[in-house]
Amino acid sequence: MKVTIIEPPRTFEVGLGEIVQMRDCAHVSLAVNEQLTLFTETGAELDVARKEWGFYATPSLNSRLPRFGLRGALLKNRLGHYFVVLVETGKEPSFLEYLRVEGLQVTSWLDDDGLGRIERGAQLP
Repeated sequence: MKVTIIEPPRTFEVGLGEIVQMRDCAHVSLAVNEQLTLFTETGAELDVARKEWGFYATPSLNSRLPRFGLRGALLKNRLGHYFVVLVETGKEPSFLEYLRVEGLQVTSWLDDDGLGRIERGAQLP
């Protein structure tokens, strides 16, 4: 693994509703079969694992992720762009306000219920 700290951080604006300043603070390069774990101050955690073919972007959505204090959701913005987000347990009111301000909609929660609906409706080629 190679970590490059960006000092000073690169800053840029994001948002369609409320414009906020983001800071790009570090870049991490993972070798094949390496994992990086990110933590919040409340103990929620996110694993990102590199494989030869790409990445596992999250732990299992309906098992380890909720145990780690996160819940996945598929969002759509007003431009028709889709995003996968992870909502920290206990931060739902803040998340709902963010959806309102940014004009986002939850297309599906990526937990047992939402994944079951996706699976039942999925048509693979």
